[in-house]
Amino acid sequence: MPNILDIRRRIRSVVNTRQITKAMKVVSAAKLRRAQDRAMAARPYAQMLTNVLKSLVKRTEIYDPETGAPKHPLLAQRPEQNILLIVVTGDKGLAGAFSTNVTKAASRFLESKAGKNVDIEAIGRKGRDFFRRRYPAARVQTRSLAETEESEEARPKPEGRAAEVEITGEHIGILNKLEFSQARALAENVIERYEQEEIDSVYVVFNEFKSVIAQRLVVEQVLPIEQIGAPAVRLSEEMSEEEKKKAKEAAISAGVGMHQSPADEAAEKFATADVDYIYEQPPEELFRSLLPKYVSIQIFRALLESVAAEHAARMTAMDSATNNATDMIDSLTLVMNRARQAKITKEIIEIVSGAAAM
Repeated sequence: MPNILDIRRRIRSVVNTRQITKAMKVVSAAKLRRAQDRAMAARPYAQMLTNVLKSLVKRTEIYDPETGAPKHPLLAQRPEQNILLIVVTGDKGLAGAFSTNVTKAASRFLESKAGKNVDIEAIGRKGRDFFRRRYPAARVQTRSLAETEESEEARPKPEGRAAEVEITGEHIGILNKLEFSQARALAENVIERYEQEEIDSVYVVFNEFKSVIAQRLVVEQVLPIEQIGAPAVRLSEEMSEEEKKKAKEAAISAGVGMHQSPADEAAEKFATADVDYIYEQPPEELFRSLLPKYVSIQIFRALLESVAAEHAARMTAMDSATNNATDMIDSLTLVMNRARQAKITKEIIEIVSGAAAM
């Protein structure tokens, strides 16, 4: 029979743990609301930029009529031999399988590109640590975001690949206070490498966030640009019904909205409207200057939605942990009551037996 004092001590420990998980759930819910607002605030600009680029495509020739070659280097398609993969994970744990699912999707993508050279830009500590363990023999040439803003002459030149998979950049802590300048610096580095033909394609692995119950894990092609406004999704994984159910319960208990904002839906309709724009500059010049901004916005959108998805995953995980702690407290309380009742019964039996013996 377990000791009653030990059971009480364990109950107190679980109660303290439940208080921590409940507080973390509330904090994650508050951060999720702010992350949702930021993601939705960035969408109208991205949608209008896409609409302007679509209009420019109709007004200018983006391909040479004689050779068929694209006039902008970001549209050039080459045989894939050198690939850049941007992996967006979290910096912290206690978010369920959020980062694990991203690294699994990235691993499946790497398996599908076997035999090709893949550079990895790891955004988030969890992804960085995973690939360091997974590919310990790979030569690591890491760069921070500050170094990506340096000139090409100031960077060390690689002498040759040592492995098929290399970690060429790690960006730790940028998701805690994400700014567009950080995404722009990463995009400029990616564009520069693509234009110099160091890489032949660029992919990003992240959690696409629409609402708490509408998320999916995607591998999306960023470069080369195939069709403006149409995400080139190569792999996708939807939430299971069980995950949606848990997320819905966590959102209801935390008071977080589960559906897309009406303002966001209106912005999408406005962005897809057929509008005839009047340009001051030549359409070719505008198209060349706006296309890199389009790539920056795509990467920034992936980072924003990944931040929101991480907070949603942590809120759901902490809600499940709180419920599990409550169930454990109830179970331990029942065990303690049974132990106490058995102890009292034993003492009564001893007293009665002693009295009968006298």
